[in-house]
Amino acid sequence: MIFGLLGNPLGHSFSPKIHGMLGSYEYRLFEKTPEELETFLRSGEFDGINVTIPYKKDVIPYCAELSRQAAAIGSVNTVLRRADGTLYGDNTDYCGFSYMIRKSGVSVQGKKCVIFGSGGASLTVRAVLTDLGAGQIVTVSRSGENNYGNLPAHFDAEILVNATPVGMYPETGRSVVDLSLFTRGRAAFDLVYNPARTEFLRQAMTLGMTAVNGLSMLVAQAKRTSELFTGTPIEDRRIDEIAGIIQRQTQNVALIGMPGCGKTSVGKALAKATGRQFVDIDEQIVQFSGKSIPEIFAQDGEERFRMLETAVLEQYAKQSGLVIACGGGVVTRQRNLPLLRQNSVTVWLQRAVAELPTDGRPLSRQQDLQTMYEQRLPLYTAWAEHTVQNAGVEQTAQQIKKELQL
Repeated sequence: MIFGLLGNPLGHSFSPKIHGMLGSYEYRLFEKTPEELETFLRSGEFDGINVTIPYKKDVIPYCAELSRQAAAIGSVNTVLRRADGTLYGDNTDYCGFSYMIRKSGVSVQGKKCVIFGSGGASLTVRAVLTDLGAGQIVTVSRSGENNYGNLPAHFDAEILVNATPVGMYPETGRSVVDLSLFTRGRAAFDLVYNPARTEFLRQAMTLGMTAVNGLSMLVAQAKRTSELFTGTPIEDRRIDEIAGIIQRQTQNVALIGMPGCGKTSVGKALAKATGRQFVDIDEQIVQFSGKSIPEIFAQDGEERFRMLETAVLEQYAKQSGLVIACGGGVVTRQRNLPLLRQNSVTVWLQRAVAELPTDGRPLSRQQDLQTMYEQRLPLYTAWAEHTVQNAGVEQTAQQIKKELQL
């Protein structure tokens, strides 16, 4: 039997990994243009599919029957081909978003909620919030009664949900709205799951809100979909187990620390031990600029180097499953922190200042290393999510692997 995911684009999807852990069936990606949609749905190339952006409403006319939930919501994210060849549409996103809310521990009862986006996912979110007893529910879109032009009327909302693709890989670093405007905001839910921390959620975290990405929703709806595909029930505990595995597999490991602390050598060893791709930001700067790092500092100055560093980091930090060795001074530019936060866990690799080499490191040769360390210490402390002492390349790589459960 053939199952899969219909949508466009699909390069970011974690669904094949998830369904691979849920069942033993084949699960493909069907990336189709609007012009290809009808032929695909009528062709019989699949036994069942999930449906994602932008087709959750578009598939409805091709379904001979809808589940009560899908009909009430007006959105379909699961289609089954029945024995007679006709299509049956269901909505397992309802189960997914319900689980996402429950898992967060946030009560929406009686609270004003704002949903950004008016597509199929938005309809599902509204249905769940309604059934959970939310107070006023406002859907904000680019046009219509509630739009981004009259948003100030809803700055008193407590629950904020992004049901748009804004901020999704590869167009990361954007938020559908400035969350600081919502002075009563208590919780932010983003249906996007790649990157793990969208700009929408990063803002929420900075403001002290509960911030939840869409991974738990994705796995929960996939679990329900798998049950429909196979007719075999799956325990709910598998949702958290699989979400944890996916999170660990897809997050980057970003190594920060003083120049010469061993980020490159430890990073290469960690990448080899975990089967990940290794990226050295300094090496990528050299390739990008066509100059060595000492040449960049001598000819263009440190500010030019820092600009190149941010540009290269922006390219790689939004990807998934990498080991990234950052330059020692990456922490000196605040712009780099949200780049790392979106999809990486940061590990501060420590090494005694007296043991730090200076060859090929312009700033290390120009400045007193102890003074540099003391200046950067508060930054390393603030940016690090884990701290590991360099006790030898292989030993340290294994320690990081164990600590991060890679």
